[in-house]
Amino acid sequence: MSEFKQLYSPLLEGAVWYPAVEWALEGSAVGHWLLESDSLSRRLAAHCRVFSVTVLEQKIVNNGELSLSERAMLGISDCLERTVMLQGDQQSWVYARTLIPTSILCGEESDLAELGTDPLGYRVFNGSNARRDALEIAKLGMPERPIWARRSRLWINEKPLLVAELFLDGSPVYARK
Repeated sequence: MSEFKQLYSPLLEGAVWYPAVEWALEGSAVGHWLLESDSLSRRLAAHCRVFSVTVLEQKIVNNGELSLSERAMLGISDCLERTVMLQGDQQSWVYARTLIPTSILCGEESDLAELGTDPLGYRVFNGSNARRDALEIAKLGMPERPIWARRSRLWINEKPLLVAELFLDGSPVYARK
């Protein structure tokens, strides 16, 4: 397991998620990022010269290993778990964990298991059959220096995926402009 996964995975696992509407983030600098409904990867890529994805791990997890809230959003299927680091100009910006039910890894969506270093957002949001719902926000770390995270369900051709994203310290979400 990579040191990134050892460091950031427990933060996402221990996050207390609240519906985005409970945070009153509309109009704020951080809200502009956390409430993004389109591809986060495309948005991040616009803030750097070189945008890249590093795959930390990809494996099948049994449905019983998922949290109750994850099962509620995805159903009873085992999932392909994909953990990645999104980087801008070689700086780590976002640690992301995606759960893709194995039951959808067929037909048009079979390529989701073979993304490699291609950003998930580029694949999911490349057509009109994609949407985001169940957006939840968590505020981690110390009150004076919070680390924000979001979790949302993505739909592609009416099939669900669950993505949790932890915005690291150097991320543009924290830029003061």
